[in-house]
Amino acid sequence: MSASFPAVMQQRITEKLNLALTPHHMDVMNESGQHNVPAGSETHFKVVVVSDIFDGMRLVGRHRHIYTLLADELSGGVHALALHTYTPDEWNRTQGSVEASPRCHGGGQ
Repeated sequence: MSASFPAVMQQRITEKLNLALTPHHMDVMNESGQHNVPAGSETHFKVVVVSDIFDGMRLVGRHRHIYTLLADELSGGVHALALHTYTPDEWNRTQGSVEASPRCHGGGQ
């Protein structure tokens, strides 16, 4: 991706999640370049977030919580959001290892 494209959506997602989740660790990765979209697109993201707020929350509840937080982004340009949500204990057990995103099978790539 060219440096001439500002990461506006990525920054919005990062700021909203930081404010709402007070994460111990978070990565918001723009994976749009792995898909058949124009250069500089911000449509496909992978989010890895570790937060105490997830304690006692099932996986589907964690995802719903994030979908609610990012409702505007999801209705305004974000096409795909891969979520990897952990409590601090879960994150420690994974030793910080997260699965790679699958290769894109659509759009001619």
